[in-house]
Amino acid sequence: MSVKIAVLGYGVVGSGVVELFYKNKASIEKRAGKEMDIKHILDLRDFPDSPYKDKLTKDFSDIINDDEVTSVAECMGGVEPAFTFVKACLEKGKSVSTSNKELVAEKGDILLQTAKDHGCNFFFEASVGGAIPIIRPLHRCLAANDINKVAGILNGTTNFILTKMYNDNMQFDDALRLAQELGYAEKDPTADVEGHDACRKICIIASLVFGKHVYPKSVYTKGISQVDLADVAAADVLGSSVKLIACVERLENGRILPTVMPMLVPHDDIMSGVNDVFNAVLVYGDGIDQAMFYGRGAGKLPTASAVLGDVIETAKQEGTVLSQTWESSGDDSFIADIESFSARWYFRIPEANKPSGVEESFCEDGFAHFITSDKLTFAKAKEMAAQLNAAAYIPVLE
Repeated sequence: MSVKIAVLGYGVVGSGVVELFYKNKASIEKRAGKEMDIKHILDLRDFPDSPYKDKLTKDFSDIINDDEVTSVAECMGGVEPAFTFVKACLEKGKSVSTSNKELVAEKGDILLQTAKDHGCNFFFEASVGGAIPIIRPLHRCLAANDINKVAGILNGTTNFILTKMYNDNMQFDDALRLAQELGYAEKDPTADVEGHDACRKICIIASLVFGKHVYPKSVYTKGISQVDLADVAAADVLGSSVKLIACVERLENGRILPTVMPMLVPHDDIMSGVNDVFNAVLVYGDGIDQAMFYGRGAGKLPTASAVLGDVIETAKQEGTVLSQTWESSGDDSFIADIESFSARWYFRIPEANKPSGVEESFCEDGFAHFITSDKLTFAKAKEMAAQLNAAAYIPVLE
């Protein structure tokens, strides 16, 4: 039986999916165990020079009404019209593979249930780690574990910026400009530098690991736009690197706490050495202790690779994969407030305000830089920052 595929969106990722499919068509078919071909490519734009212009359509009905199409790769981005299109495909029994993190973070519960109701699959490996396989390992390879925490560097743009600040002594604005010039950051970099992209990704991971839909609005999110070069340099002196860390952890009271924020990562932590546009995800389980997944988190072909991996999986599946799912959540009572967060903290304060008894510290340019010896709650750290007139305060990852 031949598998006919439709691709929704012919931008960076969509064109990458088509390119990589035809480049590796023979090996893809061998791994799927079936003949495969792309029948439709949906996009409102014209591509007169494309070698696949005969497959292009501007009409979604060409896809939804084509019974030969059984697998769809959604690469449009955004919630609408992607949600409407994907839901319609699933209702027709067409499995969907997507790279759209915003769609999965906002509507994943609905789409997973729709797939289940119609005997097909909604796969989204590419939505979190790009080329890094993390979704399938979480619900398959690590299924025997009680996973209590997942933490990682989930945004390559911010990691590149922080790496340039650390290695090349660049100010934030200069590092951002370079990231834009190299194509790592969008013209409007808000989603990356303010943490929204990483937030959507940790929502997906948290939903899968803990079984209930976690919405972005329930996640404490702080980006790197306020990280100063002085703090990056001070972190190095204090034996750490500054990284944007997305984390979700189950607390002793059973609630989960998802967060996205800059953190000091000690140099003896493996994530401290994850640099440039690379991402890393660290999974904590009772059977494995720790397992790390590392690689390029974004880019045309890396993301296309993950999408096509899911497309191959849809071709091999008979029925819905029930382990890759989570329940809808009527409220966020299962999510702890940020006030429950506790860590040691780094402070940058006027030198005259330096408290006594601080061990990990140094003074430079009129400021005292130090890390607290004891853990402080989020509320206590905020209160201390106000009392000491802190220019910055950042938690330490432990």
